[in-house]
Amino acid sequence: MVQRLLMMLAALTLCYGASPLQKAPAKAAERINPYEGQDAAWRAGRKLFERECAACHGKMGEGTEGKPVLASPEVAQAKPGTVEWLLRNGSIVHGMPSFSQLPEAERWQIVTFVQTLAPDSSHRH
Repeated sequence: MVQRLLMMLAALTLCYGASPLQKAPAKAAERINPYEGQDAAWRAGRKLFERECAACHGKMGEGTEGKPVLASPEVAQAKPGTVEWLLRNGSIVHGMPSFSQLPEAERWQIVTFVQTLAPDSSHRH
């Protein structure tokens, strides 16, 4: 009985402890950001981020009240399609809502902005 409980706890830790970016299907990583490197998309993404994301993740992705920091190497180095997949699908386990109601173009604009937040981002704007 104890061994079974420990196995269940380990499984839950693996499921819930992993970054939601790691849960994206491999096919999502293949998607290309059609706005990468575009200044107008970055500016639009910043405005959308402030409206849709900053309440939980902070104005510059620094994280708030236990919500993840987005100004991180993990987010900056993630495949853009993986980040868009997470925006579209959310992560109930991690308390992130789905943003599928946003048009796809707006989700990509948010990705364009978010991937520039880490200080060492290769996407720096």
